[in-house]
Amino acid sequence: MEFRVYSVLSLFVIFFLISPRARSEDSGSVFFIDGTDHQFLRTRSSDHEVENPSLLLQEVGAAVSILLGFAPSSSLSAAGSSKLDAILVPNPFNRPRAVLLLEVNGIIDHKQISQYNNMFSNAFRSTNILGSDKVEIHFPDEDDVSLVLLDELSEDCTEKEISAYASMMGGSYAPDAQEPLNGVLTIPLANGAMMKLHMSKKSEREYIMAILSLVRNVERAIQMHDDLSQSPWNPAELLMGCFSGIKALQEQNGAESIFQDGVELLLATLTKILGSLQEAYKGQIVGVIYSHSRTTQELGKTLDVVFTSHHAARLLVEDKALNASLAEVVLVRRTLAWVTGLILLLSTLIGIYYLLNMPLTRDTLLYSNVKLD
Repeated sequence: MEFRVYSVLSLFVIFFLISPRARSEDSGSVFFIDGTDHQFLRTRSSDHEVENPSLLLQEVGAAVSILLGFAPSSSLSAAGSSKLDAILVPNPFNRPRAVLLLEVNGIIDHKQISQYNNMFSNAFRSTNILGSDKVEIHFPDEDDVSLVLLDELSEDCTEKEISAYASMMGGSYAPDAQEPLNGVLTIPLANGAMMKLHMSKKSEREYIMAILSLVRNVERAIQMHDDLSQSPWNPAELLMGCFSGIKALQEQNGAESIFQDGVELLLATLTKILGSLQEAYKGQIVGVIYSHSRTTQELGKTLDVVFTSHHAARLLVEDKALNASLAEVVLVRRTLAWVTGLILLLSTLIGIYYLLNMPLTRDTLLYSNVKLD
């Protein structure tokens, strides 16, 4: 009896020690998608095994920092630097300074990502991302990076937006004459299938709303980029989001086929999104797509941004409320300026007077014969 209890406890301890490692060794894939007109990533070789290294999630965050033109974290190891050197172009003056960082939750089969999609199949990728803990990407100041979040979900979409999305994807939308926003969305996929999404079904409606929200947020980011391009402020731009809509299809009973088609439709949508971004940014943007099978309920957002501002103390002093009125402050400042100006003027006049009336004698300090040993 004691031996049986000891064996059960030993197996429990072994499972406890192995299971975190197993989870961390299969935590997802990352795809680096280069710009259209500029090459910010190294040229792919014919040997896919060599260019498919295992990356830590911290190294993915460091790659994003480098692409934006910032130094990576000081905790980056020498081995991690070598991995990034095999992915990124070493020229520090050749950085896009714009990155689309999108985290996709709920994808189980990572081979399906590059099976029918040319953009993802030609991307520089790593299908073995180690480390499941949350990673923070540090930037020096909020003024140096324009951060656009793509997580805002919209429930107020119109049938016009749905029809526009269907047209963009080469499909169609058949509205319901009796109830609005209750029609059927039909889109052809690259694998030859024809996907039908019913707005009347809760899971499929959540999936469509998540995709439409992502498209709307990207359009908002493009508009912000146009505004920044016309201003003297030239920060790096990070478009960051987490897409969890694919999980809604996975939870639908008996919907394995529609889940697979949902992944294909998401990849096709991301291809259209990246194409629009490349056109708006004139090729000066790199896409970093990180996909994993975990959900936000299990882990939360894996990648996050933290700003370490150097001007916090100065800003706190400036924001301190003054007890005096505005007129009193202006009077004190003007008085101080006039007094300082008069003192400087008198000092200058006195100095000129003594300079013009100097005796023409040899100065004992300037002309003395000092012997230096």
